Amino acid sequence: MKGNAKDRLLRAAAELLDAAPGEPVSTRAVCERAGVAAPTLYHHFGSKQGLLDAVVEFGLGQYAAQGDADDDPVSDLRRGWDQHVQYGLDHPAFYVLLYGGIAPGRPCKVTAVAQVQLTRLLERAERRGLLRVPVDEAAEQIVAANVGVTLQLIAEPAGAADLGLSVALRENVLAGLLVTSAPERGPVSEVAQAAAALADALAGPGGGGPSLSDGERVLLGEWLSRLSRT
Repeated sequence: MKGNAKDRLLRAAAELLDAAPGEPVSTRAVCERAGVAAPTLYHHFGSKQGLLDAVVEFGLGQYAAQGDADDDPVSDLRRGWDQHVQYGLDHPAFYVLLYGGIAPGRPCKVTAVAQVQLTRLLERAERRGLLRVPVDEAAEQIVAANVGVTLQLIAEPAGAADLGLSVALRENVLAGLLVTSAPERGPVSEVAQAAAALADALAGPGGGGPSLSDGERVLLGEWLSRLSRT
């Protein structure tokens, strides 16, 4: 196995988890596969749990990087849902570590990247007048349903997962959150177009720059959302 010791340990743990989903993975097996001694694992990750956390973050990074954005936020929501489910089915051990080991009052920091992506998608839908409910409420409903159906499908016997269940639930959830079509509006003003474009830019990577605080970004985003609907 090529790469530095830390990368080899990550890949070894990931491969062992994928090879035996639901089964415990020992630090000894990880070290043997990576070709390192146990002290090297503890040097880089501190503990077995530290290694597993790093592996999960690595796996989520692969999931979060999937797919290209579409101009249609509703299509992106559907594609994001389907990718989420497929990732769970393709990598059940990673997925269960991500979403199955929760604790009361301790939201998973590792999944924050995916949560941000979903929020941005919903903000795009809101700016187009497509949301029935506030963005935060829509995000909570989508995550709850998407994670729940994925865990349900993972628990099915091998080869028995019915993706039709996921599609049906997806459409029921979106039907409750989205209007069937954007409300009728007159010609969009130049101010509204500029506000929508700036809001999209601020929502992108690095948007807003270092000159804006988090509070200022939220306030500016609210103003731009209102202006984009004028």
